[in-house]
Amino acid sequence: MRCPLLYRFRVIDKLPEKPSEAATRGTLVHAVLERLFDAPAADRTAPKAKALIPGQWDRLLESKPELTELFEGDPGGERLAGWLGEAERLVERWFSLEDPTRLEPAERELFVETELDSGLRLRGVIDRVDVTPAGEVRIVDYKTGKAPRPEYAEGALFQMKFYALVVWRLKNVVPRRLQLVYLGSGDVLTYDPVPADLERVERKLLALWDAIRLATETGEWRPRPTKLCGWCDHQAVCPEFGGTPPVYPLSVRPAESVEAVQGRMEPDRSGAGRPVALEGP
Repeated sequence: MRCPLLYRFRVIDKLPEKPSEAATRGTLVHAVLERLFDAPAADRTAPKAKALIPGQWDRLLESKPELTELFEGDPGGERLAGWLGEAERLVERWFSLEDPTRLEPAERELFVETELDSGLRLRGVIDRVDVTPAGEVRIVDYKTGKAPRPEYAEGALFQMKFYALVVWRLKNVVPRRLQLVYLGSGDVLTYDPVPADLERVERKLLALWDAIRLATETGEWRPRPTKLCGWCDHQAVCPEFGGTPPVYPLSVRPAESVEAVQGRMEPDRSGAGRPVALEGP
């Protein structure tokens, strides 16, 4: 959805990308918040949570040795210490937004997968699932960045609606609440979905998959310039920066009319109702 050409570079060409400090910090914080619920409720305190950070960082390095590249040229460890300090602040802020002593998640880092009637398979990993005694489901996702401005909130909720759709199709239960917890700004964004919402998401996903299939078969993956381009690892092979993409590794067929695909897509205010490729969840 962000950039069809980036989707091609990642999914089809499988071009390598450098690890980033921000994304890795997010992975670390997620791991800490997941592990904290292993402890009894009374022990789920901010100091205990922050004490988990060094061990979880060691686990990350063990599973992904390439992360050591992040702090090359930092012999004194000042940059690493500052980075870990920011992770501590994000973890500590969570305690001002939720009280883990009163939470008993039904699931953490839950892998979900389902197949729609169309045959399209959807899968994802949900940070946390809470279930009330009455059986109502809340899906929670942690974000280590800042909450988006109101005009961009719908885009931020797309991932959550995706998860809700998978749970609905898998368990025949519409989640009561979707909750995004933004640790970077201390905001909590909530949304209560209804079946009509999730049916729209399903139609949108089918249209996006049509666009992915068309681009895969024709090799027509178009860049979509945004402010995020400045952080892209693939500028050297992107036409927007004067680069040339690598030779397309798949066979192609004559392009179908893009307008034909557009006609099957549901428009929306975010601009996602165009023939674009699906980027996550």
